[in-house]
Amino acid sequence: MPIIDLQRRMRQLGEIRIGHVVSGVSAKGAYTRPAKLDKFRFTSPSREILTSVAELYGGEVKPWTPANGGPSEFEVYSASDRLPVLIPPLDAVSQWYELYAGSKCQRRCDGQTEHKSDRPCMCDPDNRDCKITTRVNVMLRDVPALGQWLLISKGYHAAVTLPPAAELLAQAGGYVAGWLGMEEKTAIVKDKPARFMVPTLDVEITPAALMAGQITGAPAAVATTERAAIEAAPSSTPAPGRDYLLEAKEAATQAEALAVFQAAKQAGVSIAYQEQIKAIGLAKPAAVPSEETERQEPPEPNPDDEGVYDVEIVHDDPAEVQDIWFQVIAAAGEHGLTTEQVEGGFAQRHGGTHPSSGTVAQMKAYLAAVKAGEVR
Repeated sequence: MPIIDLQRRMRQLGEIRIGHVVSGVSAKGAYTRPAKLDKFRFTSPSREILTSVAELYGGEVKPWTPANGGPSEFEVYSASDRLPVLIPPLDAVSQWYELYAGSKCQRRCDGQTEHKSDRPCMCDPDNRDCKITTRVNVMLRDVPALGQWLLISKGYHAAVTLPPAAELLAQAGGYVAGWLGMEEKTAIVKDKPARFMVPTLDVEITPAALMAGQITGAPAAVATTERAAIEAAPSSTPAPGRDYLLEAKEAATQAEALAVFQAAKQAGVSIAYQEQIKAIGLAKPAAVPSEETERQEPPEPNPDDEGVYDVEIVHDDPAEVQDIWFQVIAAAGEHGLTTEQVEGGFAQRHGGTHPSSGTVAQMKAYLAAVKAGEVR
């Protein structure tokens, strides 16, 4: 019989990237710096595979040597910002705190344990040496090669939005047809406008069909993998007499919808059903504004020709928000709280605001509440 953890590992064909390194010369001498891209870039040790990628998505295959001293490969700057993919049922998204020296990983930590040395986390929670690292694994649907492609992001938005999507997709038990895309976000960092790209995952199927195992876009043999496990899973329907989905849809605000989510969770409905309720809640407005609030609301801001908003729109540093949020997650783990409980608690305390839209002040106050055991 095959060894389970080996048979589930697929060959990595290459990486899908949303940035690159640029070089230049200043008064202080030569320099290199990272820069964002608005189209996907592919790297791989296989020229033949990248040739197929270039034929499908545009670009030209060229030699490439990583800046961190890794082995030489090939690269393609494509003309596409949206890729048809198959999303695997296992390990589609993973996250760690990581510290690198060149191309070698020195630390890999979950916020409590550093797994390379099997010791407690060595970072100062208020000033981490390690950076949050989110990995996304997908198969390119139309590329004639058997294996997965890896995309790595070190951003906050990817860290909080991709894992819940992957957890929901894992309920299907088989490969799901979808799209890997990128979205541009704008923020004010150190009083200057900054733009950055965030990877996204979309699917070609409704949540209801997904939970029913009606996977589309994948070959039948792949789509039905582990179907028996789905059929044996707990029902995704609510308890008789209460339609939580309908209640969430009829809720006026995020806070009301998330209260329905908490009630469904307490009632013991399946995780799949909970996720549907949660998704409806997060799509709701944070609050219903009064007529007075509407009159006082400032006009909608407009970006300039380059897509950057005026500096009067002040946002907290995303990196600082990210660091505090992962301190919250680490503290929550010490109190036995799940990510869902932490997110729900944050929304309840801040008028339905999701953590991805939280401020530094809100994050600090919530961190103190979690450490004090006030969140349950």
